[in-house]
Amino acid sequence: MIKEVFLTPFQKFVKIESFSGILLLLATLIALVWANSPYGDIYREIWQYDIGIVTETFEFKKPLILWINDGLMAVFFFLIGLEIKRELLIGELNSPKKIAFPLVGALGGMLVPVIFFFVLNQNPDTAKGWGIPMATDIAFSLAILNALGNRVPLSLKVFLTAFAIVDDIGAVLVIALFYSGNINMTLLVIAIVMLAVLYILSYRGVYSKFLMFFFGVVIWFLFLKSGIHPTVAGILLAFSVPIRQKIVTSTFLEQLENVYNDIKNASVLKKPILSREQIQHMDDLEDWASKFQSPLQHLEHNLHGWVAYFIIPIFALANAGVLIAGSENLELALVINIVISLVLGKGLGISLVVFLAKKIKLIEVPSDISFKHILGVSFIAGIGFTMAIFIASLAFASTPEYIDSAKIGILIGSFISAIIGYIILRSASNNAIVSEG
Repeated sequence: MIKEVFLTPFQKFVKIESFSGILLLLATLIALVWANSPYGDIYREIWQYDIGIVTETFEFKKPLILWINDGLMAVFFFLIGLEIKRELLIGELNSPKKIAFPLVGALGGMLVPVIFFFVLNQNPDTAKGWGIPMATDIAFSLAILNALGNRVPLSLKVFLTAFAIVDDIGAVLVIALFYSGNINMTLLVIAIVMLAVLYILSYRGVYSKFLMFFFGVVIWFLFLKSGIHPTVAGILLAFSVPIRQKIVTSTFLEQLENVYNDIKNASVLKKPILSREQIQHMDDLEDWASKFQSPLQHLEHNLHGWVAYFIIPIFALANAGVLIAGSENLELALVINIVISLVLGKGLGISLVVFLAKKIKLIEVPSDISFKHILGVSFIAGIGFTMAIFIASLAFASTPEYIDSAKIGILIGSFISAIIGYIILRSASNNAIVSEG
C-alpha cells in the first residue's frame, strides 16, 4: 500500500512524459515533411508572421516563432522551475545521498559532450554552439524507456528523471550566463525587485495566482528587454511559488465534514439552481480546498498537461522543419560534431563518470540497476531534442545559416542515441530474464 502511494504519482508522470514524447515525434515528422514539401514556403512564412500590439504610442511585435521560443517556452521553463523546487525540497534531490547518483551522471553528461564539441570544432564561428549537446530531452527519453515496459527497473526511470532535472539546472545556468545579450541593468534591477517582492510574500505565506500572473507577465517583459533571455524569468518565478499547504489534512477533513453537514442541512430549491445557503457553503468548500492544496503542486499538476501535450509539440512543429533537400549552406563539420558530441559525449560521459564514482565509493547505485542499464540510459540521454534545438536557436541567432545545420545534427544524433540506448537496454533486460529463468 505504501509503495503504491509513493510510486503512483511518479508512474503517472512517466506516462504523461512518454505520451508527450510520441506527440513530439509526430510534430517533428510533420515539420520535416511539411518544410521539405512543395508547401515549404507556407511553413516558413507562418512562423515568420509578425504578431503583437501596435498603437500610436507603443509597438511590440515579434515573429510567431519567437512568441513560441520566448513566450510559450517561458511557461515550459516555469514548469521546470516548479519541478526543480519540488525535487530539491521533498523529492529525489533533497539530500546529499539522493542527489549524488544523478548529480554525478549529470556532470558527466554535461562536461564530456562539451569537451567533445571543443575538441572536434575547427571553425571559430561555430564555437558558440558548445552548449547544444549538453541537454537531455526527458519526454523523448522516458518514451523510449516506457516502450521497454517492465523490462526496465523503475529505479532507472527515477535516475533518468532526477538526472534530467539536474541537467536542466545546468542548461538554464548556461542560457542565463552565456546565451543572453547585452544587459540593460536598470530593467534587470526592476525585474529583480519585483521577484524579491514575490519571494517575500511567499516566505510569509501569501500567495495569489492573479498577482503571480500579473507580476509574471511584467517580469517576463523586463527580462526580454533587459537582454537576459525571458525563459530564465520562468525559472525564477517558479521559485516564488510556495510548496506548503495552509492547512494540514486533519484540519481539512474536519472542515470538510462541517461543510458536508451544512450543505446537507441547507434549504433546497425546487428550481435547478442552488439556494443562497448552498452557494455560501460551496464557497466555504472551495476556500478550504484552496487552503488544503499545495500551490506549487496544484500549479505543476495543471500546467503539466498543457506543456506536455501543447507547448512542446508546438515548439517542435515550429523549430524542427529543417530544409534538408538541396541545402547548399549546410555546415557538415558542425553536423558531425553535434552528432558525435551527443552520441559519444553522453553515452561515454555519463556511464564512465558513474562507473568511476561507484568504483571509489563516491555514490551508491541501486542494486537492481546494472552497468548495462547505466550504459543504455546514458546513450538515451543523448536525445537532446527540445533543449538542444532551443540552445541552438540562441547560439546562432546572429548567424542563422548555422541553425539548420545544428538542427540536422541534433535530429541525427538524437535518433542514433535512441536506437543504441534502446538496443542496449533491451539486451540488458533479455539477459536478466534469461538469468532469472
